[in-house]
Amino acid sequence: MEIKHSKFKNTGILFELLVRQVTADTLNSTESSALGIIKKYFSKGELNKELKLYESLTKNTHLIESRASLLLQTLLESSKKLNRTTLKRERYNLIKEIKESYDTQGFFSHKIPHYKAYAAFYTLVEAENTQEITNTSQIVSNKVTLLEHLCASQVNESQIKQSVVEEFKTYDKDTRILTYKVLLEKFNGKYESLLPSQKEILKEFINSVDSTATLKNFYNTKINEFKSIITELNKSVSNQVTQIKLTEVTSLLVELDKKSPVKSDDIINLMQYVSLIEEIKKVNG
Repeated sequence: MEIKHSKFKNTGILFELLVRQVTADTLNSTESSALGIIKKYFSKGELNKELKLYESLTKNTHLIESRASLLLQTLLESSKKLNRTTLKRERYNLIKEIKESYDTQGFFSHKIPHYKAYAAFYTLVEAENTQEITNTSQIVSNKVTLLEHLCASQVNESQIKQSVVEEFKTYDKDTRILTYKVLLEKFNGKYESLLPSQKEILKEFINSVDSTATLKNFYNTKINEFKSIITELNKSVSNQVTQIKLTEVTSLLVELDKKSPVKSDDIINLMQYVSLIEEIKKVNG
């Protein structure tokens, strides 16, 4: 029997998505249902116990192979001590509340750091807690994946950033929320000189940076919107040279195709188009 991974049942992934949702809600200045869900299901209980097993995978890296193997075996043994019936009930209620509060397609569309490791650990835990004979090659493959993850030795910028995130995850819930508020205040302070439309673009980029379809749809919508506005404003411009330049600008406003990702330069261009539109409006009175 081969065990199929389900991100709907993966405790580590569910928690990561909820934390991300709290961040998005905070940036959008909306009351976050995700925060209440986190406090309700991850402050105590079996889900909280299982979450600690997943967190051990991200807190313990760059290990030698023997220690990594021992850690993995210890985590799998610990999973057997969880009350599976209670865990199943808690997870069912958790997913139910998420579905009641958010659009599941959007909620589950974000990429998660360490997704591959979390998925491998999920299938191993399920294999350890079933009476049926499971696919041995799948078990070996997942163990290799986790050992490679735990023994990773190459430290780069992305890993340093991730270590900061992992440290942040160890804070208690109240400290996290306070940190979110401080970050939001710093964000508003740093970018207070931006126009409202520019802040909207920047926040959308932060919220949807790893949701390619959502961000690309937002980008293409803005491109068409700005193209229409600049074309209309150009009709009221009296200077012929300026008219020619604005016509050239509109020719550059092209939607991204399906294969092209949204880059940071594209977002900067959108913000510059906003400034251009405001400048044209001022000149035209």
